[in-house]
Amino acid sequence: MNTTSTPKPQGLDIAAQITFAMRSMGLPPLPRNYAVFYEAYIGSNPALTRKLAALGSHATQADIDVIAEEFFGHNSNRIIENAHSRLASELDSLVRLMKQEQSSLETYNKLLDETSVRINAKNTASVDLLRNAIQILTLATGDTLARGEKTAESFNQKSQEMEAVRRELDEYKRIANTDSLTRLANRRAFDEKLAGLFNFPTNLSRATLILIDVDHFKRINDTFGHPVGDKILATVASVIRANAPREGFVARAGGEEFAIILESSIDEEIHTLCERIRVNLESTPFRNSRTGINYGPVTASIGYSSAAECEDSGELYSRSDIALYCAKNSGRNCTREFEAGMRKEFTKNWLIYK
Repeated sequence: MNTTSTPKPQGLDIAAQITFAMRSMGLPPLPRNYAVFYEAYIGSNPALTRKLAALGSHATQADIDVIAEEFFGHNSNRIIENAHSRLASELDSLVRLMKQEQSSLETYNKLLDETSVRINAKNTASVDLLRNAIQILTLATGDTLARGEKTAESFNQKSQEMEAVRRELDEYKRIANTDSLTRLANRRAFDEKLAGLFNFPTNLSRATLILIDVDHFKRINDTFGHPVGDKILATVASVIRANAPREGFVARAGGEEFAIILESSIDEEIHTLCERIRVNLESTPFRNSRTGINYGPVTASIGYSSAAECEDSGELYSRSDIALYCAKNSGRNCTREFEAGMRKEFTKNWLIYK
């Protein structure tokens, strides 16, 4: 997609393209700006993309902040900053508690050493001295144990508070990695998951990437409007999720494209899975219950590839994307597995995805 009238430089990855676009619009490359542009560029939120494109070639920071507040529903930077501040405060309290405990133990150890010296002194045989030493040690020991119990309680309380902060950050991460329209994982989470496959090369032999693209989706949007298109995407997502394996990672990779990452699969089962998703989607009614308007049938083309012979996540995505293109080029509404010979067929024409 193109959010501005300024052409994007060729040969740059998405991060560089986003940075270039922000600077072209006169915006500083702040993390919160990057988040907005990232969601717009990968196409996971069409409404956000349209809002950003409507700003034209120039925008103010206030314009971007309004979009972020509208679509993200909260100030994510503020959440992280508050969480970090609370964590820093709790850790500082723990360090002070540890120092106090260390100081208390050092004092107690010093008292033990001094008492030991006095008791063992050759010129000391007084029963009174021994009695006094026992009394001092008893009081010091009781005080030290009481202080230790209090410190333990404080440690427990601080640990509970830090656990609460951790849960808050986990929830923020879940929200940040979830597509707001379909409730599936978004492109950010998908990229992380796909790259993570290659952290464990021994598991790649059974890993697979499936790409699913809704056929003629531009025609659906142009005919019925974007709100209807969004509802159709949400339904497509639910069909895919319902038919995918429970352990499969399902994401909206961008626009009308969905992805499934399987970390343990058998070749024959993958084709069966793809066909089950395709057939169930084709047979799903897409109808407005109030007006009776029929939006269907809605079909999808599917391409998939094994990670076994891929060097990295980029190559795996490229192979599945080529297989998806070949499914489109074969008449749509079909499933294709990547084969080496497909590269000759692949001269990508983006119009085929419309």
